[in-house]
Amino acid sequence: MFRLSRRQLSLSLLAVLAACGAQPPRPQFKTYSGPPVTQIVVYKGQRRMHLLSGRTVLKSYDFGLGNQPVGHKQFDGDGKTPEGLYFVDRFNPRSRYHLSVGISYPNEHDRAYAAQFGRHPGGDIMFHGRGPEGNKLAPRNRDWTAGCITVTDEEIEDIYAMLSPGVPVMIYP
Repeated sequence: MFRLSRRQLSLSLLAVLAACGAQPPRPQFKTYSGPPVTQIVVYKGQRRMHLLSGRTVLKSYDFGLGNQPVGHKQFDGDGKTPEGLYFVDRFNPRSRYHLSVGISYPNEHDRAYAAQFGRHPGGDIMFHGRGPEGNKLAPRNRDWTAGCITVTDEEIEDIYAMLSPGVPVMIYP
């Protein structure tokens, strides 16, 4: 006859309990099955961003900028949003601003410029939603980030689904 030791019985019960335990909820992401986004064009002065496939505008969004919206980002903490050519380089599903999509700032030119002044160029520039913090700040101040481009939480869900790594991002003044 087969007998279980106390240890084997305890481990078996723990395995059964673990299998029955509640799993943490997984984030639900939107999906996108349309034409690929081949370029993002951002016009800071107009506060308008376009996601394009070739020459066709797929979606356009209004947005907020860094808390010092005029001019190109040069240094860490300057509150400015970069200008120039960058690329989508990362995705953060656990952003404190709902979701975020990173761009490749700083590039070599940005680093060299800051270095000649003995400064750091900053980094971590993203397209992101508002999250709880932004939902409090955005109604009073459209440009509230440290240099990122912000849209509503619902809009970043669409943007997050539509983009892929390597998509060029052209940011104009």
